[in-house]
Amino acid sequence: MSRYLGPKVRLSRRLGVAIVDLPKHTKFGTEFTAPGMHGFRKGRLSEYGIRLREKQRLKAHYSVLEKQFRRYMATAKKAKGNTAVTLQQLLETRLDNVVRRLGVVRSIWAARQLVAHGLVKVNGKKVDIASFQVAPGMTITFKEKIHKILRENMEGLAGHQLPTWMEFNPAAMEARCVALPMPEQIPFEINPNLIIEFYR
Repeated sequence: MSRYLGPKVRLSRRLGVAIVDLPKHTKFGTEFTAPGMHGFRKGRLSEYGIRLREKQRLKAHYSVLEKQFRRYMATAKKAKGNTAVTLQQLLETRLDNVVRRLGVVRSIWAARQLVAHGLVKVNGKKVDIASFQVAPGMTITFKEKIHKILRENMEGLAGHQLPTWMEFNPAAMEARCVALPMPEQIPFEINPNLIIEFYR
């Protein structure tokens, strides 16, 4: 499976938004400069460019590639209800993202590594697929050998806000999904309607 292996901060600078809540990404505030020694001259984006950039931001935040993102888009369109809400819920309830939202790791990439190494269990069974969809009622736990490292990570991430659609018991290192996330509960500002228009 292909994946992006280049510098992550470069993505934040190129897209003009911190794609992950890490100091080296957030230190720019709202004044992002383009990659390169001098950056590029900022020109006015076309209608197409605005929609493309919004789509690229969402992809980068969840670290998914185009082919996979298109599958999520197709699933959201087929589902009943609001396509924009469904798309965000599909991405937000990926197992690697759920692990990130718990605050036991610092980034989506670290969360994906935990999952890929078979250190995460869903309903008591090992799941090593990062794109696994977590549904309400499912329980997420971690192998005991990793508990110490996760607790150290949590100390370094003091002040992390647990999403209201999740419950987490740090003592037992056990979490449970209690509901599907709504757009206002997702800590990443995006305009999904622009993305839907991009794929029309």
